[in-house]
Amino acid sequence: MTVFGLDEAVVRNATAPVRPDVAGAAQDDPDGPENPGEVFARAAWTSIAEPGDGVAGAVVGILGAARALTAVVEAWPAERLTRSLAATVDENGAGDAGGLRLGLEQALARWRPRLSSAEVIRSLRQAQRTGTRLLLPGDPQWPTGVDDLGQHAPLALWWRGRTEALDALCHSIALVGARAATGYGEHVAMEAAAGLVDRGLAIVSGAAYGIDGMAHRSALASKGTTVAFLAGGVDRFYPSGHDALLTRIVEAGAVLSELPCGAAPTKWRFLQRNRLIAAVSGATVVLEAGWRSGSLNTAGHAAALGRPLGAVPGPVTSPTSAGCHRLLRDYDAICVTTAAEMAELIGVGVELKLDLTGADGAVPRERTSEQVRVFDALSVRAPRVPADIARRSGLSTAAVLGALGTLDFEGSARERATGWVRVT
Repeated sequence: MTVFGLDEAVVRNATAPVRPDVAGAAQDDPDGPENPGEVFARAAWTSIAEPGDGVAGAVVGILGAARALTAVVEAWPAERLTRSLAATVDENGAGDAGGLRLGLEQALARWRPRLSSAEVIRSLRQAQRTGTRLLLPGDPQWPTGVDDLGQHAPLALWWRGRTEALDALCHSIALVGARAATGYGEHVAMEAAAGLVDRGLAIVSGAAYGIDGMAHRSALASKGTTVAFLAGGVDRFYPSGHDALLTRIVEAGAVLSELPCGAAPTKWRFLQRNRLIAAVSGATVVLEAGWRSGSLNTAGHAAALGRPLGAVPGPVTSPTSAGCHRLLRDYDAICVTTAAEMAELIGVGVELKLDLTGADGAVPRERTSEQVRVFDALSVRAPRVPADIARRSGLSTAAVLGALGTLDFEGSARERATGWVRVT
């Protein structure tokens, strides 16, 4: 029996290593998620379609990955594929075939030149060599936030690292910013990542130089969880200068990409990678960014998805903070300056605000100016008589006695045998 022109045993042996937790759990359903053909098809689509290809997402969503791949392998004309999509929608309501007809011809022209079973097998074997696994929609660790991208959601995710790091994505914040970061920006990133990790949050970023790298390093140094999304295959770390950093992230966190092993990063893929960073995170914070920084692209995705967006202000004379100021002025970003304020974007720590209620549940009144002056005139050790307190505070003796009565009632002052003292 063959699958996409390949011997079924070849497909099974190639896909099993990238799905170790479910190996041998193939189902009778030919479209089942653990059928080797379906896993192979998902892996193939990450090679055939570029990240964020909405037509591919719609076709796979309606037909399933295996049947959609069959249409490409068998060179179905656009008319036949359109009819199949419409029939499937009419049958089970899976998706919407409307509006796809015009885009299908161009999409098929994009996909067919990249159709190579040998290339898919090669990427699967490279994944096996590097310990890379394939995450599919519906898996327990699948980051459900990416589903908000609709037909532009990833068809599968390749990853290396710890399963616990994937679980932590449901409580995460993205920290992004300029590659050419200043000392100020890196300091803010270091403090922010450490503070968020201390609050039990995971740090998500893109492993680039500058702000991204500092956020990852600070999270690791604080024994926290950090996840990096790459614009190329997870077997070829980029940038190369962060090879050691990404190796540490694999050991303590996770590295993900929607591109197969061997894929090279490109400008388009960086921009599409940013949508994943914004989608998986509970909120996005831009720590430092120039007027045209790529991190503003991530901020745009976060805003489009309805995710909370924060921006850290910087010196008004610094061009590397111009992008943050632009977000604050034009895009309704929330001004955040501390890790606590960043955590509040997703509701963490709000309940930790200072409780000013007393033991009886009453909220104390703010002291009057006379009470403040009398309190300042008291000594912790040396008792002072009202006349001395009046001289020190510049008030009348009657005003001092009135203030002392209030301070005594709230427990801030006590009368001794030789005068009044302050209670700390």
